[in-house]
Amino acid sequence: MEKVAFIINPFSAKKNYQTFLESLRQKVDKPIYYISESVEGTEEFINNHFEDTEIFVAIGGDGTISSVAKKIINTDKILAIFPAGSGNGFSNETNFNKNLDELLKKIKAKKSRKIDTFTVNDRLSINVSGTGFDGKVVKEFEKTKRGFKNYIRVSIRTFFNYKPIKVKFITENFKQYNGKYLMLNIANTRQFGNNAYIAPKASKSDGLVDLVLVKKFPLTYSPFFAFRMFTKRLKDDDYVTYLPVSEVEFKVSTKNWHLDGEFNKIKSPISVKVLPKSLSILI
Repeated sequence: MEKVAFIINPFSAKKNYQTFLESLRQKVDKPIYYISESVEGTEEFINNHFEDTEIFVAIGGDGTISSVAKKIINTDKILAIFPAGSGNGFSNETNFNKNLDELLKKIKAKKSRKIDTFTVNDRLSINVSGTGFDGKVVKEFEKTKRGFKNYIRVSIRTFFNYKPIKVKFITENFKQYNGKYLMLNIANTRQFGNNAYIAPKASKSDGLVDLVLVKKFPLTYSPFFAFRMFTKRLKDDDYVTYLPVSEVEFKVSTKNWHLDGEFNKIKSPISVKVLPKSLSILI
């Protein structure tokens, strides 16, 4: 398979990448692949194969996909995905699954389309990024074993002790939303992962992201919030506010962020900008 390169995160999916690699070798003659142990290694591999590669395939979770996307946005290179993360939100939203035969058929067809990405203080995000409660959860989650059950345990434990963050908008049109929030999310697609839809109406090709402001809610509201999130029914109410934006600036009283599920420290003020149709995705 010419002009295709596979980038494997060996730490994703319980480090079970050997099964994928064995299947790939059986189905593709002498595949070009790289087993990545760092973001820097991934970037160097892409640089070395940039001229002779049309499709870069990311095997991993949203963080792995984002690190590959960062090197090929605003180019004619195409991103393909074999999901191998704990949440796989972006893969779910772009119709990739764990069927290698189906992926190889897509690669041979070479059909693609352009989608949006966005930046948080010039750091790329492709799916959902946020601060506040979920930023803290990701920080604590990275200290445990990956997996949806562990994520839920960490979320519940964190919720009871978490103090709301203070958000102060610099952009004039949004100053009325200054206040304290449980979390602030920026959604290019609809879900965090594991079919948890934080922004059910978000679109990855409309030139906008959904800014989602969630106030800390009482324990009695928790079942309703969870039910609505997992059934695509979250909407504006007393605790949740949706603001579609192309760019926005604000200050926030924490440096703890997650970008596509990966923990980051980011200082205020925060500048969010949408990059319309900046990434080519295999379809």
